[in-house]
Amino acid sequence: MSRREKREVQSKPLIKIAIVFIIIVVIFFIGIAVFNHIKNARPESTNLIINNNNVTARLKKEVIIEDDVIFIAKEDVKNFFDKYITQDESTNKIITTYEKKIAAIEPDNKTIEINGSNKQINSTLKEANDTIYLPMSELKDVYNIEVNYIESTNIVTLDSLDREQTKAYAAKTIKIKNKASMFSRSIEKVKKGNWLIFVADADKGWAKVRTQDGKIGFVKKSKLANFDTVREAMKEEKQIDGKVNMVWDYFSEYHTAPDRTGTTIEGVNVVSPAFFNINSKGQFQENVGTNGEKYIKWAHDNGYKVWPMVSSNSNDGIDVRSKILNSYETRQKVIETIVDKCVEYKLDGVNIDFEYMYEEDKDVFSRFIIELEPRMKEIGCMTTVDVTAPDGSATWSLCFDRNVLGDAADYIVFMAYDQNTGQKVGTTAGYNWVETNLKKFIETEEIKSNKIILAVPFYTKLWVDRNGDITSKNVNMNEIDKTIPSNVERQWNDTLKQDYVEYTEGNATKKMWIEDAKSIKEKVSLIEQYNLGGIAEWTKDRETEDIWEIIKDGLNK
Repeated sequence: MSRREKREVQSKPLIKIAIVFIIIVVIFFIGIAVFNHIKNARPESTNLIINNNNVTARLKKEVIIEDDVIFIAKEDVKNFFDKYITQDESTNKIITTYEKKIAAIEPDNKTIEINGSNKQINSTLKEANDTIYLPMSELKDVYNIEVNYIESTNIVTLDSLDREQTKAYAAKTIKIKNKASMFSRSIEKVKKGNWLIFVADADKGWAKVRTQDGKIGFVKKSKLANFDTVREAMKEEKQIDGKVNMVWDYFSEYHTAPDRTGTTIEGVNVVSPAFFNINSKGQFQENVGTNGEKYIKWAHDNGYKVWPMVSSNSNDGIDVRSKILNSYETRQKVIETIVDKCVEYKLDGVNIDFEYMYEEDKDVFSRFIIELEPRMKEIGCMTTVDVTAPDGSATWSLCFDRNVLGDAADYIVFMAYDQNTGQKVGTTAGYNWVETNLKKFIETEEIKSNKIILAVPFYTKLWVDRNGDITSKNVNMNEIDKTIPSNVERQWNDTLKQDYVEYTEGNATKKMWIEDAKSIKEKVSLIEQYNLGGIAEWTKDRETEDIWEIIKDGLNK
């Protein structure tokens, strides 16, 4: 065999390998191209774009368009806009809340109630295929959105007006790709000088964009020019920078607000006076008056926000509370009154303190807070709601859905006291009990830690045992030294992180777990440890003078 023949024989396997390699490469790139051609949306349906994301594949029901009105199913509104949307059983109204708006729509009625005012709309609720549909194009003011239907591409776009929007212009005629890849399908050609909505930067120099026809795609960012922010993102103004330090200033309906003129409270940034109460007859009572107005001025002059209590916690008022909470109409009356009072007295928020409720009313109490929050936001006010530890009785503990309340309100206030009551002798607020329940709030109830305010007691209990007959009385922090005999030794309990005393007087054995600067300092340390939203104190004028500096130092860590 000649050298030439040998070379030809040797080269044949190499040629075959090269051909196979080329075929594999071609198949690979064809596969990429085919993969990148796959559409996520349903082409036969009206596509829905919400804030530059095509959510069509995630819709539970089809978008309906009738007489230029765009309808979206209640289940989809719940998924994308209002997870708490509900239908009120007594009125049959659909109740929906979003940011600063609460709206009520009832079937066959072209009047919509928005934040207590009625507005005429062109179309109402629609029922089809056992589903309720909302006229989204009529609810632009509720959800603060811009709604457009692009007939040529059968696309509906919903844009939140509180989000930033930037436009860019095609530097030359460009092809918009389905994926951020040169091998993906071209979905539209955009001529030089036409604008697109710039959505975000993508990998390797690509940009995600939305065309004027509503299509979402990708283009090399270098092919865009003249970026122009046409709408700035709305920024939520915070009332409190850093941690909340709120002190309750309690006085009964039979007394007037205290005169704090000329005084300050070190480290405090919120005061909560006992201005409002819903009594056992269901009447909304106000206790502001001239003294209250002076109190508000004193607070504002010293830089304190005023979040007064709205309380309803009498034992004999449980049925009245239930009646109020179970009706949308009565809830709205209470909410309207609260809003009016906040505006009238230039308040900065409210602290809702409803106690002793039926366990079966926990969802309607949540509805009350859900419906109150947007009305308060509308006027720039805060909503805080008090709750007990999640380890008690039906009417004291199980009546709160802490997860929903913590989500809906600005802050949820854990009243971390009264650990032991009745005949159960023990501490008022042991450190280990407080920490265990905080973990439940965060881990079990899944509440964001920075929305939790830890409320600590400025009091404790003196327990008296007279041959098995047990009684107790509250003792203010500033009265403890006067109450305990001077010769009684205090013993530190490192589990409870407080001093304990036990002594005999006559035929009585007396016990006290002391709340003072040392015990409060330990509880304050939990705020930093768990990144809580702040602290609250029950109540002003029960404390010792040294406590405010200790709390301030603890929060500043």
